[in-house]
Amino acid sequence: MIKAVFLDRDGVINRAFVRNTVPTPPRTLDEVEILSGVKESILLLKQHNFEVVIVTNQPDAARGLVTRDSVTQINELLKVKLGVNHFYTCFHNDSDKCNCRKPEPGLILEAAQDLAIDVSRSFLVGDRWRDILAGQRAGCECFFIDYNYVEKSPSLPYTRVSSLNEATQMILEK
Repeated sequence: MIKAVFLDRDGVINRAFVRNTVPTPPRTLDEVEILSGVKESILLLKQHNFEVVIVTNQPDAARGLVTRDSVTQINELLKVKLGVNHFYTCFHNDSDKCNCRKPEPGLILEAAQDLAIDVSRSFLVGDRWRDILAGQRAGCECFFIDYNYVEKSPSLPYTRVSSLNEATQMILEK
């Protein structure tokens, strides 16, 4: 079994757009802005034998605000630019009550089964309470990038960090 770092996409890998106080994903390729230090962090994690897996909620597809094709194009762009091979995406809205939409751990558990990942030796980095709760439910150690969004905060345990770079340094020190 291998170890992994599960990363949320929007707000961890690329910039999230705060619209009406809610963090939202880019809707087009032109809006994608990879955050500072992300490429270097992913490279470091891979050099230290971590599988890097993106786990992302994309409910705007269910809401008709973006197409699934646009989401897939953004994922492909990030795959090429960052060398991440594994993307697990939930296209549902809360009302769908699926097990893949974070805070449910479905995406993480699916990736763990597909890729033979030991979640107890793995980490999750996210920027919303949903990410952290999904990681906790799956059995990962969690790092919370706190942007002070106007929404509920995650419950402990987690480590608060300012960026993926800071989380990466802490993960590599363990």
